[in-house]
Amino acid sequence: MQGKVVIAGVGNTSYGKHPGRDKVDLIVEAAREAIGDADITKDEIDGVFVKIANASPTVLYGQKVSEALGLQPTIGCALDQGGAANVGLITYAALAIEAGIIRNALICYGDTARTGSHTVYHRPRGDDAIMGWYSTAAGYAMIHQAYRQRYATRDEYFGAVAVAARDHGARNPKAQLRKPLTMDAYLAGSYVVEPMRRDDICLLSDGGAAIVLTSAGEAKRRGNARAVPILGCGQAQESWEVHLRPDLLSTRAAKSAEMAFRQAGIRRDQISFAQLYDCFTVTALQTIEDYGLTPRGQAGAKALAEGLGVDGWLPFNTSGGLLSESGTPGLQLIIEAARQLRGEAHVQVKSPRYGLVSNQGGSMHTHATLILGAAG
Repeated sequence: MQGKVVIAGVGNTSYGKHPGRDKVDLIVEAAREAIGDADITKDEIDGVFVKIANASPTVLYGQKVSEALGLQPTIGCALDQGGAANVGLITYAALAIEAGIIRNALICYGDTARTGSHTVYHRPRGDDAIMGWYSTAAGYAMIHQAYRQRYATRDEYFGAVAVAARDHGARNPKAQLRKPLTMDAYLAGSYVVEPMRRDDICLLSDGGAAIVLTSAGEAKRRGNARAVPILGCGQAQESWEVHLRPDLLSTRAAKSAEMAFRQAGIRRDQISFAQLYDCFTVTALQTIEDYGLTPRGQAGAKALAEGLGVDGWLPFNTSGGLLSESGTPGLQLIIEAARQLRGEAHVQVKSPRYGLVSNQGGSMHTHATLILGAAG
């Protein structure tokens, strides 16, 4: 990528409960804000890329969203890679822009997982359902337990992730959960699926989010000094269900990150902050290690000792992440990264240069990585 395509505008609804609203309605609200933020007109959007909603998947979803927006785009499509889909859509849209197929792309997501159907999260997992594997959380609890056992991990290490996310979310006016969490409260929390506590698990949220992509040349022509360059993208897929994996702690995140860092041409130690997919606290710790930011098994100890706040070792999920801002799958992390690199975040990192974003889907089935540069 190397900055040829930029994030020109971002927008999102509030997160939490939106009773009576449809997922497409939420997308329209977020898209209106993102298009206005990009300072273009709606009719200049010629690519609409939509992540399929978890709560209620829809056939021809890209076309339904385009219709609601009053558009007949050159490209209208929807993608399902779980929570990794948003970076995937950005990648495909950016390639279409570079190829000259489209000029301006809208990447968007909307869902009503909080007030709508919960079926996708509570479905039985094959023959193992009788043993309690009936939810997404149960699969991650096995991964969490494997991580604890392999690395002799203290509960406080997972708590450091939850406490940091909640502290940042408390200062985000659009966050769903704006309540700080102490380490003592985390440790006193009840188990959902042992050894995983309630505060290890992300939120269920209604909400919508959207970003607008265009070429760096187009942004410059329009005088958009707030455009954020996309420097690198990566993807890799695990594919196998959790119980079929020879190693519960093996994911494809490392391969995805290597691809993104190679494209961006930067080192790990140049990263100013990380917006990491924290559907569960163990996911954040594993991603830090898979990305080569610490050796295996050491992310939690470093997070606890040196901090994940804006003045800490690794400024992490500065809008609250999935644990506090919104459980919607991933686009909010990209929006927060763009706002950080514009200097417009509620919890602002000082003079950020490069931002790192992870997206992850299923039970660590899919992974995608994004590296962004400072605006201007």
